[in-house]
Amino acid sequence: MKGVILAGGTGSRLHPLTRITNKHLLPIYDRPMVTYAIEAIVSGGVTEIMLVTGGTHAGEFFRLLGDGHGHGIERLSYAYQEREGGIAEALGLAERFAGDDRVLVMLADNVFERSIKPAIENFARQERGARIVLSKIDEPEHLRHLGVAELDGDRVVGIVEKPEQPPSEYAVTGLYFYDSSVFAFLPTLSPSTRGELEITDVNNWFVEQGAMEYDVVEGFWGDAGESIDAYYAVNDFVRKNGANK
Repeated sequence: MKGVILAGGTGSRLHPLTRITNKHLLPIYDRPMVTYAIEAIVSGGVTEIMLVTGGTHAGEFFRLLGDGHGHGIERLSYAYQEREGGIAEALGLAERFAGDDRVLVMLADNVFERSIKPAIENFARQERGARIVLSKIDEPEHLRHLGVAELDGDRVVGIVEKPEQPPSEYAVTGLYFYDSSVFAFLPTLSPSTRGELEITDVNNWFVEQGAMEYDVVEGFWGDAGESIDAYYAVNDFVRKNGANK
């Protein structure tokens, strides 16, 4: 299994902080945000990683990470996303890197309190398809700003983006797992009304194939790029409690 960290985007929801740097290089407590994603993946046993970024601050990742060895990465590759084409487009840039291997995909602004190793191990045992990681959110108003899973027992039957009436209390986090069939599907995607290739469309394709499974994360999960308030909430939590434990 190989890891893909997605660290592009303009970070407009964190302006004006992101006018001077990529949002994934902003600090979470005492170190850059992206290093938490790296730590999560490496401590889960995945040490071949591609980082996909873009924009005018891409070179800062080279200065921070270098060849990755200082962060426990055996092989670190980089890809550059030319435009704001969406998460699914960014994933497509990793096709040659992934080859026929399975991929773990993590958005670099997602921070987990607990280790993601159990989800990695569960996907390794999974025969085929995809896997998502869910987080239970008690506030319906918060769920209306997220992707939400519709569940039927132990099955995912759909994922709805920013639903007015959330079909469950389980938000889809920015941690995804795919077998190599994802790269054959990506070229068939059409842009959404935002002009981007959406990862929710990818996930729903696997749902339709009956090949989507899920884990529910224990402990805290936060999307530090969701808003300024969310960014500081993640900072406060990590300062007090740590991450990737």
